[in-house]
Amino acid sequence: MGVFETLEERGLIAQTTDRERVRHLLNEEKTTFYVGFDPTADSLHVGHYIPIMVMAHLQRAGHTPIALFGGGTGMVGDPTGKTDMRKMLTEEEIAHNISCFQKQMSRLIDFSDGKAIMANNADWLSNLNYISFLRDIGVCFSVNRMLCAECYKQRLERGLSFFEMNYMIMQSYDFLELYRRYGCKLQLGGDDQWSNIIGGVELIRRKENQNACGITVNLLTNSEGKKMGKTEKGAVWLDPQKTSPFEFYQYWRNVADADVLKCLKILTFVPMDQINAFSSLSGAQLNPAKELLAFEVTKQIHGEEEAVKARDAARALFCHSADSENMPTTELSLSDFTDGTIGILDLLVKSKLTSSRGEARRLIVQGGISVNGDKVCNVASTLTEQDFHKDGKSCIIIKKGKKVYHKIALIH
Repeated sequence: MGVFETLEERGLIAQTTDRERVRHLLNEEKTTFYVGFDPTADSLHVGHYIPIMVMAHLQRAGHTPIALFGGGTGMVGDPTGKTDMRKMLTEEEIAHNISCFQKQMSRLIDFSDGKAIMANNADWLSNLNYISFLRDIGVCFSVNRMLCAECYKQRLERGLSFFEMNYMIMQSYDFLELYRRYGCKLQLGGDDQWSNIIGGVELIRRKENQNACGITVNLLTNSEGKKMGKTEKGAVWLDPQKTSPFEFYQYWRNVADADVLKCLKILTFVPMDQINAFSSLSGAQLNPAKELLAFEVTKQIHGEEEAVKARDAARALFCHSADSENMPTTELSLSDFTDGTIGILDLLVKSKLTSSRGEARRLIVQGGISVNGDKVCNVASTLTEQDFHKDGKSCIIIKKGKKVYHKIALIH
């Protein structure tokens, strides 16, 4: 089985510009391909994970990935999927974000000895001559066709700036430039990038008379078609300072039964026969599959040592053990207490387990909060310093719902 069939079997491929041509490039040739990442934050998140996994599969098959960082396009921002224009970032912010991306991506992609390439489109976009660019590249694009693209259609009612409309042309030019510099024949992107990818394929055909190709990969969605990778606190980040390895592990350990096999296929390198062995199981029988998923994904992003710590901490909590060393933690000092006590509502907000006292109140009324294993029934409950020093420890464990655990440590 070739790598193209491997990607199809795992459910990674959404669309191709030319299936047989793409299949030949991946199964019969050694191909240079690229994926673009706009540095809009200082960390990659779960939404970036699938294209990176496809990069890793293709690199293992002998192909050369280009990770293209949008030092230039990041100054504009992709309007795809956005209701409003992105916040404009400074050059310094973009450079910092790119350095964070490079470090995180290196866990899955081998950049040593020319096995992969890191590029920055600021190298060719930042110094373009506007008139020359319009005459050479802009003339190749039909405004009518661009406005039919899904990435622009959904913004027209709210207002699409000329500034953002340039994004498709810039991304298409990236593909042309990478073709000229590295012989890059294939672009990968999320399924929402289809219009932008076609723009690049067409530009290479017009300017170089060459048949470049594109693949889109499926977005990470659950069985109901909703995007995964979000929690009540926001995105699931790959940076351990933004989403701890324990929280990261727990996110995957707690996926719905209907999603676990799909996630194993697209987010791990676990062999398909091992994954298929879980297909006849349901309910609690799927717990080993969920644990395997959580461990493998956490290991790939944070390393095996952190994955083992997260797994052990999760098992300890499941067994009602007191081991909370690797649990997400909020630190308190006595200055957080008023007259020697702190209210449970304030504690839930301070630990960011809830966004407001109102939300905290509703959770307690619904029976969704426990402290050290005891359900909190009174919204006016308070804790004293002595409550943090039971069983020889200076902490309490709050459980929110069935699956979220958080340690509150008292620091003197």
